[in-house]
Amino acid sequence: MAVQQVFIGGKWRDANHSGTFQADNPATKQALADEFPVSTWQDVDEALSAAHVAFREMRQMAVDRLELFLNLFAHLLEENAQTLCELASQETGLAVSPRLLDVELPRTVNQLKLAAQAAGEGSWRIPTIDTKANIRSYYAGIGPVAVFGPNNFPLAFNGASGGDFAAAIAAGNPVIVKANPGHPATTRELVKLAVQAANEIGLPPAAIQLVYHMSNEDGLKMVSDPRLGSVGFTGSSTAGRKLKEAADKVGKPIYLEMSSINPVVILPGALAERGADLATEFSTSCLMAAGQFCTNPGLVIVMDDEHTTQFITTVKDAFGKAPSGTLLTKGVEASLADSLKKLIDAGADVEVSESGEGSSKGYSCPNTLLTTSGDKFLEQPELFQTEAFGNSSLVVKAKNLDQVCKIIESLEGNLTGTIYSDTEGSDDPAYDTVSLILRQKVGRLINDKMPTGVAVSAAMNHGGPFPSTGHPGFTAVGIPASIHRFAMLQCFDNVRESRLPRELHNENPTGRTWRLIDGAWTQKSVS
Repeated sequence: MAVQQVFIGGKWRDANHSGTFQADNPATKQALADEFPVSTWQDVDEALSAAHVAFREMRQMAVDRLELFLNLFAHLLEENAQTLCELASQETGLAVSPRLLDVELPRTVNQLKLAAQAAGEGSWRIPTIDTKANIRSYYAGIGPVAVFGPNNFPLAFNGASGGDFAAAIAAGNPVIVKANPGHPATTRELVKLAVQAANEIGLPPAAIQLVYHMSNEDGLKMVSDPRLGSVGFTGSSTAGRKLKEAADKVGKPIYLEMSSINPVVILPGALAERGADLATEFSTSCLMAAGQFCTNPGLVIVMDDEHTTQFITTVKDAFGKAPSGTLLTKGVEASLADSLKKLIDAGADVEVSESGEGSSKGYSCPNTLLTTSGDKFLEQPELFQTEAFGNSSLVVKAKNLDQVCKIIESLEGNLTGTIYSDTEGSDDPAYDTVSLILRQKVGRLINDKMPTGVAVSAAMNHGGPFPSTGHPGFTAVGIPASIHRFAMLQCFDNVRESRLPRELHNENPTGRTWRLIDGAWTQKSVS
């Protein structure tokens, strides 16, 4: 069996590798045919050097080529949608339709087109001109970006097509794609299409490169290498924290999306008013795609009363009847089992751990609902915040509003926080108290809907306080904010106009770029 080639320096070539690996089909637990290399440092070193050279060329390139590339790449994804989605389904167990073909691929295409628009229009750079002092500044690409994609979104968050990739390219940076070992063949096909688009538009040969895997040591060495400008990572907390430590030691910007249990607070009035509907809404959200969303509702906080008891009974029934879905990998299956054991060992009660007809025969776990009291949670808040990534959740029954607030105050940073309240206003005083605390614990505060959906909107924040991410001021979804992660602020003091970047010339280079000139936002040229 031939080992798949890496793409480095503009060429598909055999890898320098220390071993190989194969992805599994998680629905059958059988290894897939293709064999992929675990690259040695030599491959990574050559990719870094080639990216460093490519960045010099991209810095001087007209931004309309980036816009053209991103739009052409998006078009190629649409042309090859069926093939890509079938391959991704084989490697992840996610359904071709509706999940991949009807939802995730269109979302991926939309992200690329939004990035293209931002790259061409240029307002994301925040060109700022002080005509009296003759000082001008704007945001520009920071240098080669390494993107580590997650296992749960093989297209929309893939290192070769997802939000980090689109944002890094829009800022004018080369990208080194580190494939997720769960779906290397999907990543390989995405890189082929990206390279096709790059060649047609005339991007540098090393604008996009691909390595499939490397040792942990080489991964840490890579993120601290001076030839790298920045890093985008989505994955486990354990790996993310190690990468962050390595990058922080050398002052390297690294943007991580890690674990999150996404607390959902359901206030008493909401439970009394529509408890059955909320139980259905919660169960559907929690079990969708076997719970393998970054924003899955992994923690529910309620005040213990008769409506809470009925809510839990209804959820138990829904969990027990619903089929369990396929987990992404054997590792996800093992990690979920380990996390549930930690929660149970800490004192959580198992309300239900079973699944209905049609459950997965592949990597899977019974749908699991745990409960505990507010007192027990507050005795060991760190343990009870163990993320059980998959089709499970923990309901905490607090004694009163004061205990709800103490539980929220004990939480680490999360991507989302949700509050359900009634429609008649009886929950409003409690809402004001809870939201004040929860607001500082999460990136996105949600009212009266489950957190699983992450709309691609300029106003979206798919980030949050540590440890949900590595930095609370940035988002992985939402252009233009996501582009700034891979840019640096550059200032020009008393530099002649002919030597300035075109975005800082007196004349507006596009006629549509918003610039801050002498304190006023305008699309006009300097008069």
